[in-house]
Amino acid sequence: MTIGTAVRRVEDERLLKGNGYYVGDVHFPGQCEAAILRSQHAHAKIESIDYHAAISIPGVIRVFTANDLPADLKPIPMRLSPEKSLEYALQYPLAKEIVRYVGEPIAVVVAENRYIAEDALDYITVKYQPLPPVTSVEEALRTNAPILHEKIGSNDLYVIRSKKGEAKKFMKDCPFVVEKELYVQRHSGIPMETRGVVANPQANGSIDVFGAAKVVHFNQRVLADLLNMEMEKVRLVELNVGGGFGVRGEFYPEDFLIPFIALQIKRPVRWLEDRLEHMKTTNHSREQKHHLKIGFDETGRIHAFIDEIFVDTGSYIRTHGITVPELTQGMIPGPYDFRHIEINTHVVSTNKTPIGTYRGPGRFEGTFVRERMIDIVAKYLGLDPAIVRERNLIQPEQMPYTNGISALGQQIEFDSGNYPSIIRHACKLSDWKRFDEKKKAAHEKGRLIGKGMAMFVEKSGFGPWEYAEVELTADGEIVCKSGLADVGQGVKTMLSQICSEQLGVPYQKIRVFHGDTRIVKKGNGAFATRGTVVGGNAAWHASKLLKEKILDIASDKLQLAKKDLYLSNESVIDVKNDEVVMSLKEVAHCANKDNIPLKTKYTFHADHMNYPYGVHTAEVEIDPDTGKVTLLDYQIVYDVGKAINPLLIEGQLIGGMAQGLGGSLYEELKYDDMGQLITGTFMDYLIPTANEVPEVKTAILEDAPSPLNELGVKGAGEGGTVAVAPAIANAIMNALEGYDFEITSLPIRPEIIRHAIKRGKGVKK
Repeated sequence: MTIGTAVRRVEDERLLKGNGYYVGDVHFPGQCEAAILRSQHAHAKIESIDYHAAISIPGVIRVFTANDLPADLKPIPMRLSPEKSLEYALQYPLAKEIVRYVGEPIAVVVAENRYIAEDALDYITVKYQPLPPVTSVEEALRTNAPILHEKIGSNDLYVIRSKKGEAKKFMKDCPFVVEKELYVQRHSGIPMETRGVVANPQANGSIDVFGAAKVVHFNQRVLADLLNMEMEKVRLVELNVGGGFGVRGEFYPEDFLIPFIALQIKRPVRWLEDRLEHMKTTNHSREQKHHLKIGFDETGRIHAFIDEIFVDTGSYIRTHGITVPELTQGMIPGPYDFRHIEINTHVVSTNKTPIGTYRGPGRFEGTFVRERMIDIVAKYLGLDPAIVRERNLIQPEQMPYTNGISALGQQIEFDSGNYPSIIRHACKLSDWKRFDEKKKAAHEKGRLIGKGMAMFVEKSGFGPWEYAEVELTADGEIVCKSGLADVGQGVKTMLSQICSEQLGVPYQKIRVFHGDTRIVKKGNGAFATRGTVVGGNAAWHASKLLKEKILDIASDKLQLAKKDLYLSNESVIDVKNDEVVMSLKEVAHCANKDNIPLKTKYTFHADHMNYPYGVHTAEVEIDPDTGKVTLLDYQIVYDVGKAINPLLIEGQLIGGMAQGLGGSLYEELKYDDMGQLITGTFMDYLIPTANEVPEVKTAILEDAPSPLNELGVKGAGEGGTVAVAPAIANAIMNALEGYDFEITSLPIRPEIIRHAIKRGKGVKK
């Protein structure tokens, strides 16, 4: 049995020995380098671009502007949650007449090396006519605000509306109503490896592109379409990826520009993003404001939930379409049975870098808002926050349960779960009920400690399908080809374990291929916590079909009943005598001799997402002199339905928690009034180090297998991130109980806490 076993990753030996192969390692004969001139203005008209001085520099090959691109070139399309009315807000690879954010590509210099290309950028003169920048949602929605996309006619680009029951009517009848403004700051994924592309044109007119990640086959289709080439002539190859987290692997302007230029100059071209470019131009995420109103009774039961959400989507709609606002709206009720809901989400355009998905998109934001409000309700009533949560939970007998809201083209319907059980489990593990005694004893010694919790429901297994192909080769090896991509989550290990379970071959001996459009003909890739659910089930079913073929051949050759045969230790075993009757290599030899193909394919369709869930608990200590927050204890209890590899899940949860910690206390992409990014280096944009990330204790449960797939699995990629902010915020509020202080925005800075302590206590509901 390999499924459910915490085996080591097959990927690690090569990577730990320094044998990984990244975009920066790709070198072809005659390869040149590209550097990109980017807008210094947040909003301006381009009056002229003069690059004559740049082109005269020795070593400069060519300079490209929008005038050098095809006249009929289309903008970069949406991949997820497309909304036709937003097509007028899509981005072209190079700015034509107007720039709308600092960092927008204007021109590309191609030179013999990176140094010459970078130097040549300084010799390009762009004449701008500055336009008033729009740097906040409030500015964007002013009556006289500049309209950033004239064909849409408003900076309020799109409004998503959801309604269940009669929230406004029941709000009036509620004994208690709390209304708050909550804010989640702009921040994003900061992978160790920034983006990069290498394009190598071939003599037959085709092109090989290296550096794709996450959605390789989608990017192949988009690139072929933009280049006006047959898809078969465009090969995309995924290399090792030094971190993805949602921001890497989408189709960006550079993903068209570098292959296009390579085809024009008929030479290999490489572009590597520097860190400042990453901060300015790779998808940002998160920034949202919520005006939330909750109506409840004296027991803490919430009867009405009304939220007006404003998402700062930046200057363009990128490949994610309206995924982030849709997921915020669809998932914000979380694990609670709110009977009356009304939510309006505004997608608002500003002169900032466009937003996209970042680990737990929409749910990080919504979970912070909802779980803070649960604690605010508990404080208002003087109740234990765990009790208030439990009184509002969806019950197991209500499954499958829909909250009446749609996202990603389908209605949110929780497939399975026991939410009361998991909160009780979390309370027991974290010693929740006895913490008040511990807190009181600590306070008597002058220590400020507090404990907080946050519940969440995640989505996973987004379809609509995934592909796998499994083969027993002529030399007796098992090969699995998958349409998934690997951004560090252990795809090869997971697929190897699943194939091993069916075929009786040690997982280390199974060869897995993915991410090369020449080798794997179709796929949807790695995003939305879908890999194990859809890709794993595709491999499971393909392996099962192959197993049947192998047993058919063995049964026929040996004249033994098929039901008496099984696979183990790379062999066919006779169950009656418990002995090897044929090796897989012998089976392959027989199949080859009889011209029987031992290759099976399976496309697993997922008509609906499924929903893992969990609880985060945090214990903090606050330094009263500095306001510094130290995490003393952190626990994540998470139900994944069925764990293929608990070790991989634990790694996902711990890594996800570190990123959630960054968004809670440290990270912020902040702009000034002119639309200039002022936190574009690690001197200003703070990320947690190993010193700040605590030991994270995990409890992985399998109490609610998904009924939507044979393996019963749910995803684990984002549950470590989404509930960190409210768990920590609630713990800080618990530590500062009695102080005139309330956390309603992120990040939680030490100075805010320090000032609250200096002001002293003053109870405020």
